[in-house]
Amino acid sequence: MKQETAEMIALKALGWLAADEDLFGTFLGATGASVDDLSKSAQQAEFLGSILDFLLMDDAWVMGFCEAESLAYEMPMRARAVLPGGAEIHWT
Repeated sequence: MKQETAEMIALKALGWLAADEDLFGTFLGATGASVDDLSKSAQQAEFLGSILDFLLMDDAWVMGFCEAESLAYEMPMRARAVLPGGAEIHWT
C-alpha cells in the first residue's frame, strides 16, 4: 500500500469518528488533540497514524468503519503499517 492510500484511509477514519459524537470525544481525549488542532494535525502522517491506532483499539470500531467505507477489515491495519511508527509493535 502506498502512503497516500494509507493517509486517505486515516482521513476517512477521522471523518467516521467525527460523525459519532461520543466516540469522537473519546478520540480527542485519548490523543490530547482539540477540534482546533485537527485541521493542522490531519496533514501530518504521524497524527494520521494515531487516528488508526485509536481505531484499531476496538474490533467493533474497525468493523463499523470498514463497513461504512466498504473496505476489507484488514485495510486499517495495513494502512497503519505504512504510516510512521506503524512497523513498531508494542505489546503492552
